[in-house]
Amino acid sequence: MSKDKKYWAKIASKIVKTELAKRGMTYIELVQKLKDIGVEIKVEDMRARLARGTFSAILFIQCLKAIDVKNLPLEDSLFDNRS
Repeated sequence: MSKDKKYWAKIASKIVKTELAKRGMTYIELVQKLKDIGVEIKVEDMRARLARGTFSAILFIQCLKAIDVKNLPLEDSLFDNRS
């Protein structure tokens, strides 16, 4: 993965992790909520994908839906440290 793609993948991962933290949700709860909307993924796989930032736009949107994100503020702080 190129340096630029890694940067953007890190932001996507950060968004999901931030939204989970705002709700006090664990990866286990996220995986259960994903299952509730028909998405099958193991907790270990979800944890690894978020750690690496290697997940599709589809899974990103599914995560946001599963954790009931209604609005997604994109604060400038998400885009700091472009390294």
